[in-house]
Amino acid sequence: MRLLRSTDMALRVLMRLAVAGESSPTTREVAGDMGVPYTHTAKVVAELQHRGLLEARRGRGGGLTLTEAGRNASVGALVRALEGEGDVADCDGGTPCPLRADCRLRGALRRAQEAFYAALDPLTVADMVAAPTGPLLLGLPSVRSAT
Repeated sequence: MRLLRSTDMALRVLMRLAVAGESSPTTREVAGDMGVPYTHTAKVVAELQHRGLLEARRGRGGGLTLTEAGRNASVGALVRALEGEGDVADCDGGTPCPLRADCRLRGALRRAQEAFYAALDPLTVADMVAAPTGPLLLGLPSVRSAT
């Protein structure tokens, strides 16, 4: 299974904010730290803010802050929500698969997808920044200069 680019970016943004400490980096700074385009990061930040996982303040002294809900969010639940309800294989797409009515592969793929999510369910964003990831994030040049 492959994550949508926006889901990958959302997880990276949350992880970056989880190690921010007292600082409140801007969306532009987070985009630079994570090596992702600013415009895409801004869309992801808006979605995460809408979900209550981070707070964004504009203007002088503004920036992004991870909320307690964001820190404790289940990675599995977050990935489910961001990826949507779709199946791994698009059996009913533009050209429906002729096997879809009696295909065993569709059910097997659905079970595999659920196993993927289930493996992520017990992990929180806070868990994802435990060593060695957290120290690696803190070693990013702009993060070092902010602390």
